Amino acid sequence: MIRPDFPHIPWHDRDHPSSRRAPRILGINPWITDFAAFNVWSRPVGLLACLDMLRGAGASVALMDCLDPTWNDVKWPKPGKYGTGHYPKETLATPAPLAFMDRRFSCYGLPREMVREALTALEPKPDAVMVSTIMTYWYPGALDILDIVAELWPDVPRFLGGTYATLCGEHARTHANAHLTQGPLEWPDNWTAFWKTIGFDTPPLPENAGLSLATDLYEQPAYSVILGSRGCPFSCEYCASHALYPAFNQGMSSDILNGIQSEYDRGVRNFAFYDDALLIKPDRWLWPVLDAIVDRSLDLRLHTPNAMHVRHLTQTVCHRLKDAGLHTVRLGLETTDFDNRNDVKLTREQWEAGANNLLEAGFDLDDIGVYILFGLPGQDLDNVEQAVDHVRAFGFRPHLAHYTPIPGSPMFDAACAASPYPLADEPLYQNNSIWPCVPGGFSWDEAKRWKCLLQGKR
Repeated sequence: MIRPDFPHIPWHDRDHPSSRRAPRILGINPWITDFAAFNVWSRPVGLLACLDMLRGAGASVALMDCLDPTWNDVKWPKPGKYGTGHYPKETLATPAPLAFMDRRFSCYGLPREMVREALTALEPKPDAVMVSTIMTYWYPGALDILDIVAELWPDVPRFLGGTYATLCGEHARTHANAHLTQGPLEWPDNWTAFWKTIGFDTPPLPENAGLSLATDLYEQPAYSVILGSRGCPFSCEYCASHALYPAFNQGMSSDILNGIQSEYDRGVRNFAFYDDALLIKPDRWLWPVLDAIVDRSLDLRLHTPNAMHVRHLTQTVCHRLKDAGLHTVRLGLETTDFDNRNDVKLTREQWEAGANNLLEAGFDLDDIGVYILFGLPGQDLDNVEQAVDHVRAFGFRPHLAHYTPIPGSPMFDAACAASPYPLADEPLYQNNSIWPCVPGGFSWDEAKRWKCLLQGKR
């Protein structure tokens, strides 16, 4: 049962002159369906950007986040560090394509019946429902929520957007009972099509569309997110960033700072950067924002779960980050086989200089983690072991970044050739938990061995 003081999902408006009734748009972030899941400052940034721009265009908006830990009637696991933590989960039957896996498959997030009851209590009903998809292989949760919405409001248009809808369009068109929004909503064709479908005149696109987030829709947030840019100027072979968002756009420092200050004023102290290229052109927005945090004496903690590019970590950069309150440092090393790298993002000298600059700036070793790619098509896993040892020699914590074959990435064809699974036909096989491109696939014995290596045990 929903707690008595939470009978409905609230609608949020923004002052906007109009002679017509404002459309009501409900955004839903579905459950995670997977073998494992952990909350690392998770927020559906794409959906929050959509809701913000729709509200800016005159709509009333509401959010149902099935991963929101502020629902008091749910017993959530003990919170982790800085607002991270585990999700409540319910064991599910393993999907037929993944039946070979010797791992428990679960639904992570709020109980299904609680979500259904909250949606049932929503008054008045929405004029449209937008459902997000963050990972391609999490689509079962999105399809489930779409079925609930179709049952509750059969005449209300449903829109499915995000990674699965954009990168697995053919599969989504076959299985999802919804209109597909492929690519950002602010693209002119998507923006016009959305308003036409719901039967309202198309309003002008608000300023800063796509870079402003409706983070205020969370009532009692333990953390918030910062989005200073969309897209990435790099073209890594394993990444589909360009397929999702081809451009690289940066926001205005004043808008970003206003968002941080607003969240801070209502008690938020942990902020996670969601930028793919945080340290690129920092004069545009990052330095003014960090300087203002220092000038205003904001007692907050900053985190970089998406990893920073080590080559940009000069002494000055490290000290500015430290002074502004950066706590959780994640670095993208990927591999220490510098002589055979297929990109020019990082040299051995740049890696060692950046690592030493972090230490000199006074960062806590416990808060520095380094991502090392694991499970690439044809990857020599001996090189991964060497990278783990190399990172531990600096005193940092190595983390294996398990490779996810992503449609639209330059490496996807190679992944399809290397994997025994039909990656292009069934997104469930793109799940990095099954080690889709590692010969022999996932193994508990190998997983335990790698865990020991990461801890320095041999």
